[in-house]
Amino acid sequence: MAENLLIVESPAKSQTIKKYLGNSFEVMASYGHVRDLSPKPGAVNPDNDFEMNYEVIADSTKQVHKIEQTLKKSKNLYLATDPDREGEAISWHLYQILKERGAVDGKGIYRIVFHEITKKAVDEAVANPRDLSDNLVNAQQARRALDYLVGFNLSPLLWRKIQGGLSAGRVQSPALRLVVEREEEIENFKAQEYWTIEAAAEKDQIPFTAKLVNLEGRKLEQFDIDNEAQAHQIRDTAIEKAQGSLQVSRCQKKQRKRYPPPPFITSTLQQESVRKLRFSSSRTMRLAQQLYEGIDLGSGRVGLISYMRTDSVVLAEEALTELRSYITAHFGKDKLPHEPQRYKTKSKNAQEAHEAIRPTAPERHPEQLKQYLNDEQYKLYDLIWKRTIACQMIPAVLDTVSVDLACVDYCVFRASGSTVKEPGFMAVYTEGSDDDKSKEPSEKKLPSLSESEIIALKDLSAKQHFTEPPPRYSEASLIKILEEYGIGRPSTYASIISKLQNRDYAKLEKRRFFPTATGRVVSQFLTEHFSHYVDYEFTANLEDSLDAISRGEKPWVPVLNDFWKPFKKLVDDKGESVSKAEVMHARELGIDPKSNKPVTVRHGRYGPFAQIGTKDDPEKPRFAALRSGQKIETITFEEALELFKLPRDLGETPEGEKISASVGRFGPYLKYGSKYVSLKEDDPHEIKLERALILIAEKKRVEAERIILDFVDKGVQVLNGRYGPFITDRTKNVKVPEGQDPKTLTLEQCLEFIEKAPARRKRSGAKKKTASKKKNSS
Repeated sequence: MAENLLIVESPAKSQTIKKYLGNSFEVMASYGHVRDLSPKPGAVNPDNDFEMNYEVIADSTKQVHKIEQTLKKSKNLYLATDPDREGEAISWHLYQILKERGAVDGKGIYRIVFHEITKKAVDEAVANPRDLSDNLVNAQQARRALDYLVGFNLSPLLWRKIQGGLSAGRVQSPALRLVVEREEEIENFKAQEYWTIEAAAEKDQIPFTAKLVNLEGRKLEQFDIDNEAQAHQIRDTAIEKAQGSLQVSRCQKKQRKRYPPPPFITSTLQQESVRKLRFSSSRTMRLAQQLYEGIDLGSGRVGLISYMRTDSVVLAEEALTELRSYITAHFGKDKLPHEPQRYKTKSKNAQEAHEAIRPTAPERHPEQLKQYLNDEQYKLYDLIWKRTIACQMIPAVLDTVSVDLACVDYCVFRASGSTVKEPGFMAVYTEGSDDDKSKEPSEKKLPSLSESEIIALKDLSAKQHFTEPPPRYSEASLIKILEEYGIGRPSTYASIISKLQNRDYAKLEKRRFFPTATGRVVSQFLTEHFSHYVDYEFTANLEDSLDAISRGEKPWVPVLNDFWKPFKKLVDDKGESVSKAEVMHARELGIDPKSNKPVTVRHGRYGPFAQIGTKDDPEKPRFAALRSGQKIETITFEEALELFKLPRDLGETPEGEKISASVGRFGPYLKYGSKYVSLKEDDPHEIKLERALILIAEKKRVEAERIILDFVDKGVQVLNGRYGPFITDRTKNVKVPEGQDPKTLTLEQCLEFIEKAPARRKRSGAKKKTASKKKNSS
């Protein structure tokens, strides 16, 4: 048995490290966390200095036992989990379990960290061990306790006041608030009209455009021209005065340098991966983990990048030397600055992970590794490699020119252009952009111009514009704003985004976040009644306090006390003082003249809806979904009553089936006889019989093409399906055997195939869903 036992988190990593350390080390994986808080109320006891009741995670029981048995035969235990708070906590929890079992008695216990999985980094870590860090462990425990206390106290309140299965999280809830507030900004946005005047000019057969910037000696602002009549009056006057030409009144040429972006940290890698590769943040982190842990390059696993959870843009001196040597050899010495580019880290806590994300060896060009990587791994490695190489190259040099073209003494037009004189780092990498317009103008060449020169005016045009609302958040821009506000930490961004979607608080459509009706209700409730705890500054300050704990600047129990006491008091107060009707924002509009019952509008699980009657009435209340564009705050009594005219009777099909239009749980639809057609574009309040017949005829055509054989008496059909023809009796689906013409099947053959087919497996989704309700979000 090996003299030393070394513990890492993943088995992939253990294989790579075992190769480096040789026979004197046994390397085992913890498979992530081995212990967590008991998933029951009372696992954190605020009355006893936040004492925590931990349990070994069920899935870890066997592995922890194996580690215990192996340690009994070893002299030393090396804890080599990841170099961050989570990794420190995993090592500490494993040590505590082994200590309780007496497995560490008389053993040497060493904590080691490395930021890349290379032989040199691992050997140096083993040669320079340290003790477990109480500060890092306390910071992680404080974070876990806070998340537990919020989840186990605020989530049940949501269940009582809104609906079961909801969750509130210390970091998740402010993130949801960002998405909801952006949607409200968009809904409340009032577009403002403005006009621009553009001159189309030409010199040496090179056409270019110039925009009106000065009128009668006054600089034009965006809304100075705000209507069509004014715009055309200015345009017509300029045409009359110009007489077909403009004069160059100013020509300014200069060079600008554009410096390379810093190497990746966790947040910028996630943002750029979303923008350029269309990878989600969670997929990005999974791929980065694989590249860090090691890829088999033919002679064993090799770690290709440094640790991917980091706030630091710093590169080690050795890495800088290797990068500069590579650039000199492959791009030329003239592409290398005199001194290395050294970037400063903004995060006060970046010492937790000492380096930026970089390739472990610059000479491993992405193309050389392509045969060993899958497509996604290759794309992400290529992105990291190029960004790292570029960050140590010379700046790009842009030639820019700005020209003013005067129309006598009436107005001035301005044209700007830029060309890349020296691409520098841009020959390797250019940074993507999300919602903001690129900081650098796209390359646009102007003809050679000089002051006092007369330029031919080809045309003057007046163009109408309207201001646009702010864009909805993408994954990249949401991560960016979370980082700017200091909400969460890089390692949590992917988890935050996943929770928003998994809890059905927000949906990602066309790569943009839309809050759901449930997300809106939850956010409104938390913002109205727990404003302090979803406040962006408060959340950021609490993160700073956790960072201070990790640096040993604050004790962790007082930080938790400062949070817990007022929070618990508020939860208890809101549980008693706030009614469910208040939370759902019911608004009474009037009395229905037919039933003499109140008409209200409120939020529901599937969106805002109107209601006639109350739950206390003998008859069940009537419900109607609000139409697109209608809001609870602005809908009128008359508009609400119109909603209850659904279902609308439209007439009959040629076969005598009654047709009606209505709205259901899954949206608007037509019903004909006992069948349905979803309405994708048509409004059920306005659709006419003629249009309905067209949609129904199309549905019938599709269904007819789908049915190959129909044995009506026995309830058996042969249908065209997504994966080919199949036989069904509504309880079993059986694929038609290959080579068999489905049109020639008999009823007896179909029944025989169905009888021999295995029964459908029951779905376990309902069971899982029930279990998930017990979990509380962090």
